Amino acid sequence: MLVDSRIKKWAKTLVDYSTEIKKGEKVFLRGSYETLPLLKEIYREVTKKEAMCEVKIVDNEFSEIFYKEANDTLLCNVSPIDEYIFKNFDVLISIGGEKNSKTLSHIDPKKIRKSMKARENLNKVFSKRVAEGKMRWVLTYYPTHSAAQEANMSLSEIEDFIVDACFLNSQDPSKEWKRIHKLQNRIIDFLSKRKNFRIVAKDTDLSFSTTGRKWINSDGHNNFPSGEVFTSPVETSINGKIRFTFPGIYMGREIEDIYLEFENGKIVNHKAKVGEELLKELLKLDEGASKVGEAAIGTNYGIKKFIKNMLFDEKIGGTVHLALGNGFKEAGSKNFSSLHWDILCDMRDFGEIYADGKLFYKNGKFLINGVNL
Repeated sequence: MLVDSRIKKWAKTLVDYSTEIKKGEKVFLRGSYETLPLLKEIYREVTKKEAMCEVKIVDNEFSEIFYKEANDTLLCNVSPIDEYIFKNFDVLISIGGEKNSKTLSHIDPKKIRKSMKARENLNKVFSKRVAEGKMRWVLTYYPTHSAAQEANMSLSEIEDFIVDACFLNSQDPSKEWKRIHKLQNRIIDFLSKRKNFRIVAKDTDLSFSTTGRKWINSDGHNNFPSGEVFTSPVETSINGKIRFTFPGIYMGREIEDIYLEFENGKIVNHKAKVGEELLKELLKLDEGASKVGEAAIGTNYGIKKFIKNMLFDEKIGGTVHLALGNGFKEAGSKNFSSLHWDILCDMRDFGEIYADGKLFYKNGKFLINGVNL
């Protein structure tokens, strides 16, 4: 278990920096029994702010029971409590980390699709309030035995891995994230002046436009840790092919060697070596699920190992990722879906990115003046 000082610093950074909680605000805090040490310290910090904090303890075993036993009526039901929270609370803090990451790996994908589809309107409410600045949120991940096993690490190793990725060993983690913000702003300044992008790698040659869209600096406010710059491309502009180097992880299940081909934003061919049935179900979830909602470049070069947890993996310096499904309203996206699924492509061995026809990124490194991550 992490030593108390690091947990306290973690909680304080999430409350003071990531979500900037203020007196009188309504905060919803959720996590599993395994994350209780961090949940308690966050609750303490929120209470010190004189903000109201509601806590929900979640457990995947309850979700397993639900998906096994629920009929179609229940699968299509949405909790009125969730509706109230999404419509009325100011801040949502989610702590990932469970006893067993494979609890839902055997559930019928069709049942998952129905349940996700039922939350479509709720997700729209969330996206709208976030885009309007009426709701703030952050997601972090607590080290557990399950996460350590997935990453082929010991518990102490994954503790150190997460602490390092979050700068929790530094005297002032917020100061470190502000430094990252400034560095990534230089990348944003460069990208914002360009409109047409092309990603080239093994079995990959994909182009898209960002005309009318905004690049966003992910600097530890919504994801913790973070370290990426991202946008929502023009939906109809995606053309070409991409092979994802790492498996796509969805609810504990792995979809391996994913290959997609696009024509004017539509997927015209898709393959996966393992998990193709789940891939098909995800793409059929709703109209927006088979479209690209995000294109991003990872900038956290302190995260060097793929651990089968996309909160960390998508930030790996030297990688790019696409998200199928829901885009970001704050980036200008017009694509809505109940799905937002990140899939990762390694650019470090042979990878290039062009902006308006000119190379600015090669073999996992930026070729931009003043950017040294």
